[in-house]
Amino acid sequence: MTPGKAIFTREEIRALSARSDLWGWAMLAHCWGIVGLALALFALWPNPVTFLLAVILIGSRQLGLAILMHEAAHNALFRTPWLNEWAGEWLCGRPILADLPAYRRYHLKHHRHTQTDEDPDLSLSANYPTSRASMGRKVLRDLSGRTGLKLMALRFAFHLRMAGDVEKTPPDLTVAYFVAQLNRGLLANAVLFSLFWAVGAWWWWLAFWLLPLLTWFQLVLRIRNIAEHGAVERTEDPFRNVRTTHANWLERLLFAPYWVNYHLEHHLVMHIPARHLPRLHALLLAKGHGPQLTTATGYLDVLRRASMRRPA
Repeated sequence: MTPGKAIFTREEIRALSARSDLWGWAMLAHCWGIVGLALALFALWPNPVTFLLAVILIGSRQLGLAILMHEAAHNALFRTPWLNEWAGEWLCGRPILADLPAYRRYHLKHHRHTQTDEDPDLSLSANYPTSRASMGRKVLRDLSGRTGLKLMALRFAFHLRMAGDVEKTPPDLTVAYFVAQLNRGLLANAVLFSLFWAVGAWWWWLAFWLLPLLTWFQLVLRIRNIAEHGAVERTEDPFRNVRTTHANWLERLLFAPYWVNYHLEHHLVMHIPARHLPRLHALLLAKGHGPQLTTATGYLDVLRRASMRRPA
């Protein structure tokens, strides 16, 4: 049973569950629009500061695309089913080399087994809290590109290994499947490469897409993962095994686009569109559940909690 069904009435859930094609397009336009504004900023005033700002803003919007793909995985990005699938696949997932159908299977398992041994996301949170030194090393690996390159290599190696092992290969994971996924990601990025070349120069794809994807995106993705399930209780209690993080405007810009910080609420009723999660949070408070919620006052608070372990 969905945890939220024990807390909210059917009418309350129904009122917050409405999808909207208009909202889906608006969020996608906002996400890609910030990418365009970051590029325009560098084009108008090309210097190291605007270059760095563009990398940061675009990397954060790559996280935004991952979050919008997450919305599509829950069939909540658009009201129209085929539009949800197509936009979630080609306008959100493929540009960041992600696969919507595979992600959906993986992610729904995470919802069924949150913070248990069967949770496929457990490895992203189990090592927290850690020491400040360890956290610093992780941040350096992310910003240097080592994390991004390692994950990309591991992803390709996994698919190739599984596709080549007939006995261990699931029916839907074959050489043809791997080639199709790789080709789709390459096709989406070929389109991006062409667009970057058309409005700037060929090297813009390297500087303003691949570089953010391998660096800043990895850092903000890590921070998002820590905020959601890092340094929380290993329990099946939906109020204790996931965290909601209160975010100011800058944190929403860099770390928590599209209401992703309301993660506890999302786990309570996972099919509610993200734009309604603040209302779901307010409803929880109105019902007197505020003291039960696992929350953080901001992302600095999250990082402080996640790096409190003293070195052995």
